[in-house]
Amino acid sequence: MSESPSPLIIWLAATRPRTLPAAIAPVMVGSAFAWSDRAFVWPAALACLGFALFIQIGTNFANDYYDFIKGADTAERVGPRRAVASGLVTPIAMKAAMTGVFVAAFLIGLSLLSYGGWPLLIIGVASIMCGIAYTGGPYPLGYNGLGDVFVFVFFGLVAVCTTYFVQTGVVTADVFLASTGVGLLAANILVVNNYRDVETDAKAGKRTLVVRFGRRFARLQFGVSLVVAFTIPVHLFLRGGYEPVVLLPLAIAPLAFRQMRRLEMSETPTELIVLLGDAGKLLAFYAILLSAGLVLS
Repeated sequence: MSESPSPLIIWLAATRPRTLPAAIAPVMVGSAFAWSDRAFVWPAALACLGFALFIQIGTNFANDYYDFIKGADTAERVGPRRAVASGLVTPIAMKAAMTGVFVAAFLIGLSLLSYGGWPLLIIGVASIMCGIAYTGGPYPLGYNGLGDVFVFVFFGLVAVCTTYFVQTGVVTADVFLASTGVGLLAANILVVNNYRDVETDAKAGKRTLVVRFGRRFARLQFGVSLVVAFTIPVHLFLRGGYEPVVLLPLAIAPLAFRQMRRLEMSETPTELIVLLGDAGKLLAFYAILLSAGLVLS
């Protein structure tokens, strides 16, 4: 008889470490742009990182709680076990943890007001509300095909541009362009997750884009996102102002397009679970290489 995992292991797993690159990558890229412009402010960058991580973890806790309440996490689900659905954490405890994490995110966000003013309060509150509304509330985004939009906007456009804005006071076209690539790769993590869960999501009434339009559409979305993301360093170079080293992310383009093939050829949930982690790693590598290219430029 196997021993049950310790509370620390249970809660660490509930944060869904495979998804955390989606929080770290945009802050890294936004800060690299600020460094490139000789405007890097480390306390502001650190606060942005803390806020992004707490928003990601809070959203994951909310997803764990609300998917159980709505019946999306059942014994038929083929992905990694969820803390509430598996009985390792009570719904009350998960809801309390979700609330605590979002409160922590809000408090960290308040520290950024001195850098960017009241517009950041609106962005922070909207991030928290959408994190809850991803699977909770009267119109859950994830259940109505808007989960991909949420990830693209908040873990791409908003996170990269806000990180740069709090350090410089402006948002440039180059920063906005780069934020789209980060957002698309972050959304691809969700594509793989929903691709794996399409049958159980459909039974639970969770109308993700994969459920609505099928797996062929998901593969197309995944591939187009990769193509767009990996053309962005080329656009940055051609726009001028950066050395060829900004093209560093192209070094992992073969790895990226191999993931397209893996998504198409996957036959088991285990293969998709591995691909989910690799999609998160791809985003991390992309952000590291793009950031390095910006700094060295």
